[in-house]
Amino acid sequence: MTNEGHSGHHVVPKKLLITIFAMLVGLTILTVFTAQKVDIGAFNLPLALAIAGVKAFLVVTFFMALKYDTPVNALILTIGILFVTVFLSITLLDTLNRGDMANVDAQTISDAEGRNLNTEYRAEHADGEAEEADGDH
Repeated sequence: MTNEGHSGHHVVPKKLLITIFAMLVGLTILTVFTAQKVDIGAFNLPLALAIAGVKAFLVVTFFMALKYDTPVNALILTIGILFVTVFLSITLLDTLNRGDMANVDAQTISDAEGRNLNTEYRAEHADGEAEEADGDH
């Protein structure tokens, strides 16, 4: 058996790994700092997700050596990230509107219009029932 078409395992230089590790530690410290000291309102979560995304990119690219792998694997990862981004965006759009109940009123629409739907329904269907009863005899 030959190993044609397959390249050998790429060895990442130790200096580069240490640099990436230092960047990951720095980003972790930044995450903790922003979570405890920085309050930017609705942008707290997107900031935390952005920092986590950068950290994930560094891990996948260098520690998992995706940079040196075949482009197909990078494409698969990119499509997966795209789907996760879409699903998280939809979820975040939903959570932005939770608790916004200022437009809800204690009255129903028919009460506000001064209508009684039960009485209207009975009146409409009473005529039909009377006609059916007359037709049976």
